[in-house]
Amino acid sequence: METSGVHPDESVRVEGLPSSANSPPSGPTTSDSVPPETLTWTYRHALPVRVGHWINAISLIILIMSGLQIFNAHPALYWGNRSDHNEALLSIRPVRIEGGNIKGITTILGHPFDTTGILGYSDQTVRAFPAWATIPGPRWLAMGRQWHLFFAWIFVLTGLLFVSYSVASRHLSRDLLPSRWDMRGIGRAIQDHFFFRHAAGEAARRYNVLQKLAYIAVLFGLAPLIVLTGLSMSPTIDAAFPSLLHLFGGRQGARTIHFIACFTFVGFIVIHVFQVIITGCFNNLRSMITGWFAIKEARQ
Repeated sequence: METSGVHPDESVRVEGLPSSANSPPSGPTTSDSVPPETLTWTYRHALPVRVGHWINAISLIILIMSGLQIFNAHPALYWGNRSDHNEALLSIRPVRIEGGNIKGITTILGHPFDTTGILGYSDQTVRAFPAWATIPGPRWLAMGRQWHLFFAWIFVLTGLLFVSYSVASRHLSRDLLPSRWDMRGIGRAIQDHFFFRHAAGEAARRYNVLQKLAYIAVLFGLAPLIVLTGLSMSPTIDAAFPSLLHLFGGRQGARTIHFIACFTFVGFIVIHVFQVIITGCFNNLRSMITGWFAIKEARQ
């Protein structure tokens, strides 16, 4: 995923220096040195895409950290409607050992792991996730819930506006949906990513098939899942739509799926940021701030 988490609008190839207000950045040139490569500027991200990207980026970070704050109030996951400590799928807790010392123990499906200093017990304090990973502050459950709900609605509304814009502008069908030809090249795309071979020249103007599949999965799979599981934990929503809670196996089942979806988002963000860095951090960030993306092409 070489570019930013929200997707590019129609690319416009611009050779040389355009005279419009949307001109790409330019640098000094000399007639003495003729580079073996030339830069081609592409207006890659439209303004609605850029605005939506940064709003969602901020919202996601706050949602994850406030969600961990809420999780710390009861650091265990179950299935069904009951919270039985003896049948927890995951638990993060402090354990006092011989000599009075405390260890942080994370238990997954009955298998305990020592996570002292990270999970369960860190900075001489008993807490599931460390203080640096939670907002708005340590052990502030009520405010954490308010932050979580507020930014959840921002995330949902921004996502709906982005999908509407993508459909109306044909950004979805033109740039994000993988074609039959894209799917034929999925094996080659996996190899290229594994060996850090990244698109150059004309191929850099388009998303590769792995990017398209990842963005479609997030837009129409992961994002709706995390929203619906979050809503199903609300007593008000349960009263209005009781079938929603049954869909996810009960309140505790919905909470577990919500937690897994959250860390799937974390994984997506980590991989995305890593790809942004190794494929040209400045170029990628500039394109998501100004819209302009520079592509190196061999001089004929």
